[in-house]
Amino acid sequence: MPRRDPTDDRAPSGRRAHVYLLVTVLVVAANLRGAITAVGPVIDDLGADTGLSAGALGLLGAVPLLTFAVVSPLVHALARRTGTEPAVGIALFVLAAGTTLRSVTAVPGSLWVGTVLLAGAIAVGNVLVPALVKRDFPDRVPVVTGVYSAVMSGFAAVASGIAVPLAAIGGWQLALGAWAGLALLGALLWLPRTRAHTPPPDDDPQPLGVAPWRSATAWQVALFMGLQSSGYYLLVTWLPEIEHDRSGTSHASAGWLLFAMQIVGIVAGLAVGPVLHRLRDQRLAAAGVSGLMVLAAVGLIVAPGAHVLWVLLAGASSGASLVVALSLFAARTRTARDAGRLSGMAQGVGYLVAAGGPTVAGLLHDATGAWAATLGLVACVAAAQAVVGLLAGRNRYVGEPLPAP
Repeated sequence: MPRRDPTDDRAPSGRRAHVYLLVTVLVVAANLRGAITAVGPVIDDLGADTGLSAGALGLLGAVPLLTFAVVSPLVHALARRTGTEPAVGIALFVLAAGTTLRSVTAVPGSLWVGTVLLAGAIAVGNVLVPALVKRDFPDRVPVVTGVYSAVMSGFAAVASGIAVPLAAIGGWQLALGAWAGLALLGALLWLPRTRAHTPPPDDDPQPLGVAPWRSATAWQVALFMGLQSSGYYLLVTWLPEIEHDRSGTSHASAGWLLFAMQIVGIVAGLAVGPVLHRLRDQRLAAAGVSGLMVLAAVGLIVAPGAHVLWVLLAGASSGASLVVALSLFAARTRTARDAGRLSGMAQGVGYLVAAGGPTVAGLLHDATGAWAATLGLVACVAAAQAVVGLLAGRNRYVGEPLPAP
C-alpha cells in the first residue's frame, strides 16, 4: 500500500498535518535571529566588560555573517547525509549550546567560539526553512514566507527590547544567554519531525539547468540577499549606539526603538507577501522596498530631529526586503531541491557580503568619531540593493534565458 503523503490536503488529516508543519517551521523561525539581535542594545556593556574596541565589537557583530557565509553552501550536503528534518533538529541543539557558551565568561574565547557555534546552527535553519516551505507549501510560498519571516523578526524584536532590562538583572551575559532556553524548547518541539528523515530529493523531474554558482540570476539573488542583510545587521548592531550618541537616547530607550523598528518590519513583511503572490515578477517590489531604506538613511543624516520616523521607515524597508529576498529562492527555481541549492549558494555569498557592514561601520566610527559616514554607507548599500533587485526580480528561472517578450 502506498504511503500517504502527510501534506496532502485530500487526506483526512491533511489540514491537521499542514497546521503541524507550519507550527514547527515557525518554531525554527523563532530561533533564527534573537541570539544575534540581543547584542546591539548591550554592546556598550559588553565592550566595557571585555575591553573590546568599536572595531572589534563590529567584528564580533560580523562573525555570525561570516559563519553564515562559510556554512550555508555546506548545508545542502549535510541535509543529504542526515536528512532534512534531523539536520534542523541537530542545529537547534547546537544553537542552545553555542548561546550558552557565549555567555560563560570564565572560559577563554567562549564569546567568540559560542558566537561561531550559534551562527553555524542558525545558518542551517536559514537555508533549510525556505526549502521546506517550497516543498510543504508549494501554492502558498509568499504568504508562508511572510508569516515565518514575521515570527523570526518578532522574536528578534523582543530580543532587542528586553536585552537591557535583562542586563540590569544579570548583566549582558543573561541578556544574551537567556535565548538558549528558546533554542532548547524549539529542539524538543522539533523532535517528532526528525523521525521523517527526509533527504533532499535527487530525482526532480526538472533539475536545475546549471549549478547556481554558474548562473547570473543566482548571483543577482545572492547580491540582493547580501545587500539587504548588510543594512539590517549593521542597524541591529549599531543603531542603539547611533541613537545614543546622536540624539542622547538612553540605551534602554534605544533598545526599545530597535524593537519598534523590527515590529514595523514584521508588518511590512506580512503586507508584502500577498503583494508578491499577485505580481508577475518581483522587480518593482525589490526596488521599491530598497528605496525606503535610502530615504530613511538620508533622513537620519539631514533631519535627525525626526529620527523615530526614519528608524521606523528603515524597519519597514528591512522587513519587506527580507521577505522579497527569501521569496526569490522559490521564485527563481522550479523545485524544492533547486530552492535549497539556490538558498545555500545565495546565503553563503550574501552573508559574506553582509559581513562587511557591521565591521566597516565600527571602523568608520573609530576613524571619524561620528556616525554620519556609517549612515551614508547604509544609503549607498540600499541604492545598490535597488539596482540589483531590478535584475534579480525578473521573471526567469536559474539557468534559463529570459522569456521571449
